[in-house]
Amino acid sequence: MPTWLAAGFWGLVAGGALVLGAAVAWRATVPQQVIAWVMAFGAGVLISALAFDLVGEASESAGLLPVAGGFLLGAVVYVAANALLARHGARHRKRSGRQQPSEEEHPGSGTAIALGALLDGIPESVVLGLGLVGGGTVSPAMLAAIFISNVPEGLSSSAGMKASGRSAGYVFGVWGGIAVVSGQSALVGYLALRDASPASVAFLTTVAAGAILAMVTDTMIPEAFERAHLVTGLVTTVGFLAAFAIHDLGG
Repeated sequence: MPTWLAAGFWGLVAGGALVLGAAVAWRATVPQQVIAWVMAFGAGVLISALAFDLVGEASESAGLLPVAGGFLLGAVVYVAANALLARHGARHRKRSGRQQPSEEEHPGSGTAIALGALLDGIPESVVLGLGLVGGGTVSPAMLAAIFISNVPEGLSSSAGMKASGRSAGYVFGVWGGIAVVSGQSALVGYLALRDASPASVAFLTTVAAGAILAMVTDTMIPEAFERAHLVTGLVTTVGFLAAFAIHDLGG
């Protein structure tokens, strides 16, 4: 398979995990505590992948200062965009309960939630494309981390969408659209940067990594802690170790 096509394919696969989570939430009533445990596990998986597969490797290519600058830039951009969307009804887009507003309660919230979900997904897809630029093949640990974390994201958010009265067309339209955009983002990321220098790729990778970490702490961990409470840290640790094991075995 050509590398550019592989970038789009793996981005689509990772985004498709959101649709899988949404399908589970729509077809079955999953206890909110179970959703919280899975969300905590997914958060740990992502944090581990950021540390070992993104930031650590980028630091070896570009050095500490560019990596730190990119990491902070990604976090600042994400937090600013997330704060803007939160004002329009997307603050609780990953919550599985009734925190998400309906369209009647907050007009325009449906669009804001969809844009927020897109904001959460694009950095992960870009990372997959950049990984192919740097190594020629997708990182199994990074792909697994994104896929594993996307399932509970789609599960929790879709449960909340369903609780707020949103239709199946809206729910699957959002996640199906994001899966397609995820594939496109990975493809564009690869095509735009396949001739870039290793230092440039490393810097942009850390920009995406900073955005992902901000997303984890702003949206995933609050949902996990609300329901899992004192075991959140333990489940997150298990997720971290699982991703580290994948990284270690793959390395």
